[in-house]
Amino acid sequence: MRLSVLDLVPVRTDQSTADALTATTHLAQTADRLGYTRYWLPEHHNMPAVAATSPPVLIAHLAAHTTQLRLGSGGVMLPNHAPLAVAEQFALLEAANPGRIDLGIGRAPGSDPVTSLALRGAAGRDDRDIEAFPQYLDDVVALMGARGVRVPLPRDLMRENYVLKATPAAVTEPRMWLLGSSMYSAHLAAAKGLPYVFAHHFSGQGTAEALAVYRDEFQPSDLASEPVTFLTVNASVAETSEEARALLLPQLQMMGRLRTGQPLGALDLVEDAEATTMTPQAQAVVASGLARAVVGSPTEAAEQVRALAEEFDVDEVMVNPVGSARRGADPATATARDTTLELLAKELF
Repeated sequence: MRLSVLDLVPVRTDQSTADALTATTHLAQTADRLGYTRYWLPEHHNMPAVAATSPPVLIAHLAAHTTQLRLGSGGVMLPNHAPLAVAEQFALLEAANPGRIDLGIGRAPGSDPVTSLALRGAAGRDDRDIEAFPQYLDDVVALMGARGVRVPLPRDLMRENYVLKATPAAVTEPRMWLLGSSMYSAHLAAAKGLPYVFAHHFSGQGTAEALAVYRDEFQPSDLASEPVTFLTVNASVAETSEEARALLLPQLQMMGRLRTGQPLGALDLVEDAEATTMTPQAQAVVASGLARAVVGSPTEAAEQVRALAEEFDVDEVMVNPVGSARRGADPATATARDTTLELLAKELF
């Protein structure tokens, strides 16, 4: 089985952004040393507990500190960006790190409406960008390629077609993936022949149905001759089940606040989470998140990963190591997250 890593670059209450990035750099090096397949960074904005705001910047940083991992976005939220800007960024990343770059693309904004408006700038992009999402996907793929895109121009100009490229001389191209947590993404990935990843860690609803639709409707393309897919899952692994659950609790409570519209802050330390009383609605979110996470001792967690792979018929699972820390931990470390990767690798590789 192949294991990969999703890293939101979580920021605990005892950490600065610099601390969180130092911890993430060490986590990526741990994954690289242990033989994990890929390491993806998402795009979230204006969230106190998430430092992963710019996937291409993080990818470039981690590429300079690792040697084997495939590094990618999980993902770039395309409605926030011009397709040419995304294509240029990832064409450069691929040129600098040939054969190591994945471009995962999503349709959600990755933040609240006010922040999304600020990201889109004075030009005022709107819902038409969501409607044009399938065309934007095609544009990104074509722009990164050696041939580029032919842009039709009015006849009164000197040239009727203008060739637009993201890079002057592409030799290799990033591997493109479509990310999603809905049936829309499954239909679209199948229609375009794209590799597809379902965000099981985020919703946990409809995973089997989405993957079935993707496989049933898949149309071969230059990007994939057959369905290529895996799923993501939150994970907390420790020497004992009790400790794994304790380290997972702060992240579950954060999701409980997010889903019930409560104010968000940095990721709590374990002792603070254990002393927190949640509303019944938020507690229900906590219970649901616990039920679908990989959590427990090494043996228990490995069995849960194998069961997920068998249930959803995938040969790769991407774990999001979400363990927090206890009071007194070194702010520049994320020992619980490192331990999750270490213990899973020991059982599954």
